[in-house]
Amino acid sequence: MRINKFISDAGKTSRRGADRLIEEGKVIVNGKKAKIGMRIEPGDDVRVNGNQLYIARNNVYIALNKPIGITSTTEKNVQGNLTDLVRQPFRVFNIGRLDKESDGLILMTNDGDIVNQILRPEHKHEKEYIVGVDRPITPEFLEGMSKGVRILGTKTDPCKVEQLSKYEFNITLTQGLNRQIRRMCEVFGYEVVRLQRHRVMNIHLGNLPTGQWRYLSKKEKRELFDELDYTPREW
Repeated sequence: MRINKFISDAGKTSRRGADRLIEEGKVIVNGKKAKIGMRIEPGDDVRVNGNQLYIARNNVYIALNKPIGITSTTEKNVQGNLTDLVRQPFRVFNIGRLDKESDGLILMTNDGDIVNQILRPEHKHEKEYIVGVDRPITPEFLEGMSKGVRILGTKTDPCKVEQLSKYEFNITLTQGLNRQIRRMCEVFGYEVVRLQRHRVMNIHLGNLPTGQWRYLSKKEKRELFDELDYTPREW
């Protein structure tokens, strides 16, 4: 962003007025006098008459119902990517992944800071799934899944598992190992035939149609930020 636009967007003055302030030597960027036409990057320290300026970033937070067959990537060279579904005037990226054979809730944003807050394994944020398997569910299977399963050289954390029907169960995880649910089921001789994520923390898939997306509501964002103890940074 050009510096005069930055100063204008911060509400200090017009772009022309910003140029006058720069000419008068009243604008300092990262400890040095600013020059007309210079560009400002996120994180730069911009001061006018000694006062630091900020502008709010245009962050977006999106819930997408990813269809089966779509790859969890925003790389446009990959056929069937998330960017084809969620078109924005700026780049957004996914928070976490769902494998190609799975569907359901994926969060997307252009706020890079919140991604780490949600994905850090030590925070143990809940993700909830509905899983369909190829043969009848037994009490032994449910108990074994809930206590943790040895896969990928480690034992999964204990988790909540609830039977929904003869062939379906609900599982809530606080970790995200590669193809974790599918691998856990395989240990007990089950094959996953349907896997849908319907909740990430306080965000629910609800009745959002497959392949469609929506912006998070103010209430959802407030609850999400509160749970993360997170405040979006200003530009």
